[in-house]
Amino acid sequence: QVRLVQSGGGSVRSGGSLRLSCAASGMNFKLYAMNWYRQAPGMQRELVATITSGGTTQYQDDVKDRFTISRNNVRNTVHLQMNSLKPEDTAVYYCHTNAYSRNFWGQGTQVTVSE
Repeated sequence: QVRLVQSGGGSVRSGGSLRLSCAASGMNFKLYAMNWYRQAPGMQRELVATITSGGTTQYQDDVKDRFTISRNNVRNTVHLQMNSLKPEDTAVYYCHTNAYSRNFWGQGTQVTVSE
């Protein structure tokens, strides 16, 4: 059974940094792309960053040059380093993968950025 367990997040002032981590189990991790999504109150969940099995990364325009997604195929983890955080980055962040033709989500982590 695929499990994605998140850690990290919290509260920070504008301009600060946070790091999110997601540990995967029950899957052949290195074969699958991994994603980070976020959902702000009253908003739809949106894709923030993707890293393919080959390590290619893509970012939402709003976070380019501020966020970095990375993966460790030995430890089966994916990370999101978030720098220069803004209040509009406040949201619940979710780790995600589509593996074995199914969507799997982490439990969600609150990130709050204050002025």
